[in-house]
Amino acid sequence: MGDNRHMADDQGRPLSKVLPLPQAPDAIELRHMRAFVAVADELNFGRAASKLYLSQPALSRQIRALERLVGCDLLRRSTHRVELTLAGEALLDLARQLLRDVDDAVNVARSIGGELAGRMSRILGPVVDVADLGGDLQSLRNAYEALHAEFPPPPEVEIRSVNAGGVPCLQLTPGPERPVTLLYLHGGGYVAGSAFGHRPLVGALTVAADTGVLLPEYRLAPEHRFPAALDDSLRAYQWILDSGTTPEQVAVAGDSSGGGLVLSLLIRLKQRGLPMPGRAILLCPWVDLTCSLLDAPPDDPIRVALRDHGRRFAEMYLAGHPTDDPVVSPLRADLTGLPPLLVQVATGDSLIKESHRIVDYARQHGVDARLELYPVDSHVFHLFWSFLPEAGDALRQAGRFARGEMTADATTAN
Repeated sequence: MGDNRHMADDQGRPLSKVLPLPQAPDAIELRHMRAFVAVADELNFGRAASKLYLSQPALSRQIRALERLVGCDLLRRSTHRVELTLAGEALLDLARQLLRDVDDAVNVARSIGGELAGRMSRILGPVVDVADLGGDLQSLRNAYEALHAEFPPPPEVEIRSVNAGGVPCLQLTPGPERPVTLLYLHGGGYVAGSAFGHRPLVGALTVAADTGVLLPEYRLAPEHRFPAALDDSLRAYQWILDSGTTPEQVAVAGDSSGGGLVLSLLIRLKQRGLPMPGRAILLCPWVDLTCSLLDAPPDDPIRVALRDHGRRFAEMYLAGHPTDDPVVSPLRADLTGLPPLLVQVATGDSLIKESHRIVDYARQHGVDARLELYPVDSHVFHLFWSFLPEAGDALRQAGRFARGEMTADATTAN
């Protein structure tokens, strides 16, 4: 490596630090640079790993690989702190600019080609087609599983099967010796979806929250109608507490109908005088089984179909159980005493009114509730975390909330 020098303008003022390097090896990848910049910004491997949805060992391997390829140490590590070496300082500004240039170029290409919207549409297409053509329930379930199969789980997440109080579950952890402090209830309209299918999304949340997650394979309607899914969720939650985790440490999360199931669980816990979790996260929640709040103008056949299918799924799930029961209709329940809530929804989601309504209703009952809005058109846009920036941002926020690093408040994020 050469020595550290300064460039100057014609009046002798320094412009920037420069580190003379030989031709950079082809093996240096952008992920190495992103890892280095994240650690340099945070000066903490744990925070940097969370920021990048990596485990700390994986992040450390990327930094070591970059140092090996560059040929010198970029960071000094000790038990209590991380510092930049002179070489690291020289590389940092240039690496930041490189990443900014790459991101700008990619964003321009995406905006011109509509690549992100097109990719989401292609992935969602088979599910929409099956629903629009009036396909049978098994065809819909198959299409929904195929949708999730488009994405692999994060490679650093360990997944194993567990029996949680008689409920088959998957346990996901971002590394060894991580306690389970998060219960996740998957979506699918109470009639579709699975723990297996939700591994990619929940795996990304596992990494973001840096904790173990329990993902129940709760029973589906119409084979198992209300309250089967709720009973399974309650048993899984109790299993977490029985394992030694205190209620205050636990977060409960869910997407779409899984978000509604989270609220049903909280209301059931309150009714029975059982301990509440420390916080709850609702991703694009479906909380109105009458579908009266679903934004479905007559000239929008897709949203009209969503409303009609929602009502069909609700009928399968409830099987005649009254929709005004507070356990299945949280907008009719007394929510006093529920834990802090984080609600995330896309601005183009047809269920956005439900998110606004449940947050406002919760606040009326003294619940500490926070609503975050993201400029996306897709329901449960979090599914696209592997390529959609807004989904990555949302999961990072959800992970922080699950860890208790941010409290709910009256702020709406745009």
